[in-house]
Amino acid sequence: MEVMIVDDEPVARRTVRECCEREPDLTVVGEYGDPRTALEAIRARPPHVLFLDIQMDSMSGLTLARSLDRETLPLIVFVTAYDQYALEAFEVSAVDYLLKPFDEARFRATLARVRRRHDADSPGDRHSALAALIEQLERGARVRAEAQPRVLAEAGSRMHMLDVSQVEVVEADRNYVRLIIGRETYHARSTLQQAEKSFQSQPMLRISRSCLINMSHVREVSRTPRGDFILVVAGGTTVTSSEGFREPVRQYLERLKLAPA
Repeated sequence: MEVMIVDDEPVARRTVRECCEREPDLTVVGEYGDPRTALEAIRARPPHVLFLDIQMDSMSGLTLARSLDRETLPLIVFVTAYDQYALEAFEVSAVDYLLKPFDEARFRATLARVRRRHDADSPGDRHSALAALIEQLERGARVRAEAQPRVLAEAGSRMHMLDVSQVEVVEADRNYVRLIIGRETYHARSTLQQAEKSFQSQPMLRISRSCLINMSHVREVSRTPRGDFILVVAGGTTVTSSEGFREPVRQYLERLKLAPA
């Protein structure tokens, strides 16, 4: 089966590609970090399977999927960091997904379903399932947006209302905290302890005396020679745990079965 990979995170693309390369019946014919370039390539040469990130900056994976031709619609595997509410929508749909971060066992389980569907589903069946899933996800997103807690922070001379779910890293900065979202940095007058309370709805983990990290945004984990954890979030920020906070990080990752050896 011919495979295309669309994800604006190079590390995520590499992970999917390496998993595919270990499967003899898969051939990666293209990988793209820009959704618009990917859309042109898919239309020109539709693959059998498309691994598609949902949360991309310039165009969401849902928008890209909606733009594909019904007659040549590939089998889509959404690669997502969505929350539990959205995962329930995937579970009851006929569309496959991989939850970031994933391991090889999870990839192979998803691939087994893809192989079965490749023999059984028509493009029309896929289109109907995709349309139903997108409708449910977008409805859920509207509900969550209305209920999502927000924090007020500043960048330069402007104030911004930030959804707490988008904040990747919170760092103490004297009488302020630094809030990192992608490549953007904001400041709010608060202690780190106060910030922890504001982010209780998120899987925030204290990894040092001065740093909180939203584990739902972690994309890569490694360890230093001393055993501290190095965590890379979706926006590219890298933070390192300190010795006194090493064990809580290990326990959290162990629950995900992702603790490095």
